Amino acid sequence: MPGAGKSTVGRRLAARLDRPFIDADHALEERCGVSIATIFDIEGEPGFRERESRVLAELAGNPRLVVATGGGSVLSEANRRLLVEQTWPVYLEASLGELWNRLRHDNKRPLLRGPNPRERLAELLRVRSPFTNRWRGCRCAAVASRSIVSSMTS
Repeated sequence: MPGAGKSTVGRRLAARLDRPFIDADHALEERCGVSIATIFDIEGEPGFRERESRVLAELAGNPRLVVATGGGSVLSEANRRLLVEQTWPVYLEASLGELWNRLRHDNKRPLLRGPNPRERLAELLRVRSPFTNRWRGCRCAAVASRSIVSSMTS
């Protein structure tokens, strides 16, 4: 989910493990030379998801990386299978209230644009929950990033 802390936790975990960190969305932006918002504007969500899957497949091939995926990467069965079979996935759980508190001033996320971003966030949580509730990787409450990293590395 957007705002769960994937990039923050990923950076800290990578530093603790002395491994490289990659944010999959930033890797995609670098590869395309435009922002995620621009990709959404030009290709829509389906075009973005296709590009996201290609980047994830490439990144999953490097076992030394710590990768923060996009929050919607779980929507694809192929992505879920890839993450479970080729990586050690961690799912950060957060309530709608926690997510909204973190994102209420964020205007850069294309899926939260529109007249009621909190309602849209609730819808994303509802749509993604069936996939994340069956998550076969590690699950952590999206609380303080230091606590999460400590619990994963101790």
